[in-house]
Amino acid sequence: MSFALSAVSVAARKPLALAAALLAWLPMPSALAADLLQVYRDAQANDAQFASARSQLLATREKLPQGRAGLLPQVAGTAGAQRTMADYSSPVDTTRYFNANTWALQLTQPLFRWDRWETYKQGELASLAGEVTFQQAQLDLITRASQAYFDVLAAQDNLYLAGAQKKAIGEQLEQAKRNFEVGTATITDANDAQARYDLATSTEIAAQSALEVTRATLQQITGKPVDELMGLRPEAQIPGPLPADVNAWASQAEQTNPQVGLASYNLETAQRETNKAKAGHLPSVDLVASYGYTNAQGTATQLSNVGSRYNSGVVGVQLNIPIFTGGQIQSRVRETLALADKAASDLEFARRTAAQQARQTYSGVFNGLAQVKALEAAERSAQSAVESNQLGYEVGVRINIDVLNAEAQLFSTRRDLSKARYDTIMNGMRLKASTGTLSEDDVVQINTLLTQLPGAMYKVPGKMNVGSAPAAKPARGTSSRRDMPGSPRS
Repeated sequence: MSFALSAVSVAARKPLALAAALLAWLPMPSALAADLLQVYRDAQANDAQFASARSQLLATREKLPQGRAGLLPQVAGTAGAQRTMADYSSPVDTTRYFNANTWALQLTQPLFRWDRWETYKQGELASLAGEVTFQQAQLDLITRASQAYFDVLAAQDNLYLAGAQKKAIGEQLEQAKRNFEVGTATITDANDAQARYDLATSTEIAAQSALEVTRATLQQITGKPVDELMGLRPEAQIPGPLPADVNAWASQAEQTNPQVGLASYNLETAQRETNKAKAGHLPSVDLVASYGYTNAQGTATQLSNVGSRYNSGVVGVQLNIPIFTGGQIQSRVRETLALADKAASDLEFARRTAAQQARQTYSGVFNGLAQVKALEAAERSAQSAVESNQLGYEVGVRINIDVLNAEAQLFSTRRDLSKARYDTIMNGMRLKASTGTLSEDDVVQINTLLTQLPGAMYKVPGKMNVGSAPAAKPARGTSSRRDMPGSPRS
């Protein structure tokens, strides 16, 4: 299964007044702006969770040679030296000394130990499970880095939309005050605009704070400060899943989801543990070979010494047969059977969860594409509503609050559209992750949706001087907004 770039598109929109306003005061993008692929590779190199997963992978790979070691020959060596003093009182008092030096080598080769064979097979399974766990860590890294990347873009969009909305409300506030001065509008219009302006200032401050949080999250993953990020092209075609069959995706997720694979290995490991417990009833056979050397010297009488040196070698087969262990083996078998049943249930749960994730993210992609299309239409309608209300206000058939409401709806729609686009892309990536097929190739594909063109990527701002009021001329006969007397709406 793969993603195609020919699915439902985010249609290019005609230039709007907002774009022109933004370009007038936003800094131009740098040629060194980071894209999604660069962010992902930085995360590969610097993310602490991924580094931990790499170390865990290296550790689990050692389970295989550890299990195999139980089937291979075991060689042990011993050496010793001792001195013995003996006092004799009959027939005469005398003291005698005896010295002994020894060394020996022993080799043991298991011929039949079924429990060790099962341990070896469990080592194979542990090594394979480690690979699957690392694959899950790779998928998690892609989704975490991508989510953090698009969270920053969404936060940037929110901040700049908040700034643009504040600017538009400020202009409407100034116009309302001018109209009040010349007597063509009531003070209520100015008060309404001032209230909206204060709210927009608060929204801008909150958006700035949210942006700093998302930047910190991305920096935590990449280990590098966040400067500039490439933005999503307005005309970018958001990829949809192929095949367009939710059941096909759910079926594949049940088979290839990493959590399903891990649960499958856990089940087989539990079954091997049962076999190992049953092996406690079986005999064990070992080939045993040893070779040793002994050098012993001492005094036999006051006038003579004795000594001996000899080598010894033994080769044989050793058979051990368990007869009675107090019921420990039977209890261990029952325990492992219960754990195997648990592992089987865990596997079924993993399959159902994977299928549900695939269905949920599949729905998220298709509904997201439809939502993007609907929000594009809503944005065009909201833009027309703003223009109509502004014209109506100028000719006197609309009041200021109508213009402010239309502008609020427009900017709200644009924020929703921005979020819908990013959410749809992320749902597509999570859909592939649910089947275990998400890879760097998908990051490269999503990267083609990004651009450095002015107006599509904005410099991530530092601490902004938000919250300042527009320099508007006070209304006639007043010293400040709070001094303006209220008056009924005409």
